Amino acid sequence: MKKSMISLVLLFAGTVGMQLSACNKKNGTDTDSTLTVAEKQSLAFMIEEEKMAFDVYTLQFTHWGITQFQNIKESENRHMASVRSLLSKYGVPDPSAGNGIGVFSNGVISQLFLQLSAKADSSDWQALTVGAIIEEVDIRDLKEQLHLSNKQDIRQVYENLMRGSRNHLRAFVEQLSFRGIIYQPSYLSREEFDAIINSPKETGSGRNAN
Repeated sequence: MKKSMISLVLLFAGTVGMQLSACNKKNGTDTDSTLTVAEKQSLAFMIEEEKMAFDVYTLQFTHWGITQFQNIKESENRHMASVRSLLSKYGVPDPSAGNGIGVFSNGVISQLFLQLSAKADSSDWQALTVGAIIEEVDIRDLKEQLHLSNKQDIRQVYENLMRGSRNHLRAFVEQLSFRGIIYQPSYLSREEFDAIINSPKETGSGRNAN
């Protein structure tokens, strides 16, 4: 990964961390719903992160025709539908509503999309590497955001999304392996990454298979 790419994603990670920390400090609820401010911000962030994955995979399937991008983008579409059902249920505005491919309300996610897309356009293996990066970040962020809510429905959706992302990570890493490339994790610990890769594809209520 190029140094500039690493810097951008680290900036993204740091910004998300600051956003989540700010959320944790706000424990009050708004009068128009039963969600805390942290829960609302979490859902708004999550829908945009899932949209970023969908947008990148849509473009890369068109560019490279790799089946995994087509299958996984459909899974990401289901991910977005799950989060949108929560936004609708709790009356939280959807920041992704009406936005086309590559358009985001969150400026950090917008910049990350541009950088990842440019990297993915350079070769098929770089595109698969970008897919693995996105799924790593998604797993990490979902784990962090699970701490923001005690609501069973939100936690269930996040757990299901995380299960799907683990399957997606397995699929991208496998495709890289077929091309003779060993993917090295950047955002999950080596122990967690190895545990995911060395375990079979998960099924169940949260299945979003590759």
